[in-house]
Amino acid sequence: MYALQMTGWQSDPELRDVAPPRPGPGEVLVRIGAAGVCHSDLHLLHEFPAGAFPWRLPFTLGHESAGWVAEMGAGATGVEVGQPVAVYGPWGCGACPACAAGAENYCRRVAATDPVAGLGRDGGMADYLLVPSSRHLVPLPGSLTPRIAAPLTDAGLTPYHAVERVRDRLAPGSTTLVIGVGGLGHLAVQILRATSATRVVAVDTRPEALDLAKSVGADVVLPAGETAAAEIRDLTDGGGVDAVLDIVGSDTTLALAAAASGKDGHIVLVGIAGGSLPVSFLSLPYGIRVSTTYWGTRPELLRVLELAARGDLVAETSAWPLSRALDAYAALRAGTVRGRAVVIPDTIVDTAG
Repeated sequence: MYALQMTGWQSDPELRDVAPPRPGPGEVLVRIGAAGVCHSDLHLLHEFPAGAFPWRLPFTLGHESAGWVAEMGAGATGVEVGQPVAVYGPWGCGACPACAAGAENYCRRVAATDPVAGLGRDGGMADYLLVPSSRHLVPLPGSLTPRIAAPLTDAGLTPYHAVERVRDRLAPGSTTLVIGVGGLGHLAVQILRATSATRVVAVDTRPEALDLAKSVGADVVLPAGETAAAEIRDLTDGGGVDAVLDIVGSDTTLALAAAASGKDGHIVLVGIAGGSLPVSFLSLPYGIRVSTTYWGTRPELLRVLELAARGDLVAETSAWPLSRALDAYAALRAGTVRGRAVVIPDTIVDTAG
């Protein structure tokens, strides 16, 4: 089978012909229907030197995946061969209090650098993905297809989890700022619209991203720049916003988040652009909370997929066959992807015509 693999640090991935995996006891083999192309992969591929992570190369990229159960190892239960499933990406120990609650993204026994699919071990940018346990698989509800579901396992789940972290700030009359309206941000806008009464303000540097934000339900869209914070304060009668989802995470966007926030607000840092925010008693509005976030919980993924199944959450996607996956990454790096890019095995593309 073909797989897009990371073969070296600070270099492009390679499309390679590799042996298909076979499931051992308790494992499940998934035939991939689609895998999302995440901006974090660009950071991983091009910014980190050898030794930054304790991972052995090569491994297959793709940490947001969906497909169909192809084969089950001895003792595997909970799913059936042929069933369409989404892959829950954070893989914890399965037994600690966080994992028992479905929050394997915050597993207390697995280190943040321990490998999971697409991040240190083989992921979904291939014809098949080997999943170590059926508990990492979520059956797709209704008529939801793997192509639609794949990007939701990260690009949908991560902003959903971030929204849940600010849920207490989303009362009627509140205002929430979303900074960055790309693959995650356009879904964050929809999640806020579908699950709360907050007014949504979206900021981005790209006019096409602002158009996308408006089309998916943002109440106000503003270009990023020196006047953005003042414009947001004008919108809130000088009080500032109640919540910020910073999908970018640069020094510039975090500065905007702080400048636009009101008292007792909440800033959630979602993006990994490497920025930092000075925190002191007088540098931020009184009572403000600043938190990071990582992926989401398994119960939250169920809710994300249900929102998508009833049409309240739609990922804007553009698709590339696996044989052109490098082009998808190049487009993402160039900033020309609208919404989320997904890679589809050529056998699926051929079948679909």
